[in-house]
Amino acid sequence: MSNQHKRAARRRTIGLLFAGAAGVAVASLPGIAQAQAKPVLRIGYQKYGTLTLLKGRGTLEKRLAAKGVDVKWTEFPAGPVLLEGLNVGSIDFGTVGEAPPIFAQAAGANLVYVGNEPPSPSSEAIVVPRDSRARSLADLKGRKIVLNKGSNVHFLLVKALEKAGLGYKDVEVVFLPPADARAAFERGSVDAWAIWDPFLAAAEKQLGARVLVDGQGLVANHQFYLAARPYAEKNPEIVRIVIEELAKVDEWGLKNQKEVAAILAAQTGLETGVVELAASRYAYGVKPVTPEVIAAQQKVADAFAGLKLIPKPIAVKDALLPFKL
Repeated sequence: MSNQHKRAARRRTIGLLFAGAAGVAVASLPGIAQAQAKPVLRIGYQKYGTLTLLKGRGTLEKRLAAKGVDVKWTEFPAGPVLLEGLNVGSIDFGTVGEAPPIFAQAAGANLVYVGNEPPSPSSEAIVVPRDSRARSLADLKGRKIVLNKGSNVHFLLVKALEKAGLGYKDVEVVFLPPADARAAFERGSVDAWAIWDPFLAAAEKQLGARVLVDGQGLVANHQFYLAARPYAEKNPEIVRIVIEELAKVDEWGLKNQKEVAAILAAQTGLETGVVELAASRYAYGVKPVTPEVIAAQQKVADAFAGLKLIPKPIAVKDALLPFKL
């Protein structure tokens, strides 16, 4: 190779090296990286409720695509772990029952209430095996009741015991997530199970579980929509769109119960009969969080604080946005 050709080859090599270095430098600039990354709304959901239906319908993705926003869905087995995900920044939006936000707020989670479904008290219950001799909650004094700590049924148990004239310590509370709780219930390691739909419906349909007491007359059992405060304050329009799409799904679901069951069965992998029973107990009609609902949540918080189930008293109103969506 001639000296001229060698010099030309060196120039090409050096040029490529500088081009590569420049590319790395440009890509590492925060502004450029952010411009290249497409915004994503990360939603946490469970095997129940309108969010699962919204996921199955696919309408939110279409609405947000026009805004250049993708949607990522992550399933959680229960509300407490979903809100842990919200708190550590792995999701931006999710749905849970009454109790999880209380435990999360007491633990310092930076979350906000952005909406709720109407009361659905029959969607949770305390069940016993079919052949159990227990006919009332009073019959469970000194017995083992399994539930998911910090979930909606935790408050149901508190109120049911109160109505039965029992104290919280009059029963042995065992904390297990739904799948493990069902296994313990099936093998007879516990005497009763406090659980919500669709796990409740599955216990009734598949195990012959008998409802000892449900939430009617005891709890409201609202389904709450929550967002990470930083996300909601930075993206109020996106949160508002999610609530609008939930409202549309609610309106559609009220008129199309069979289709609702079909979508939920596909999304959850549960039998159609199980999902139909659970869906028949849902409450549809997302609403803004009202002072009355917050007052009801405050009673939940006060009850847990009184029983030392949360580390400190909280003011639920502190978990509201300073503006309307």
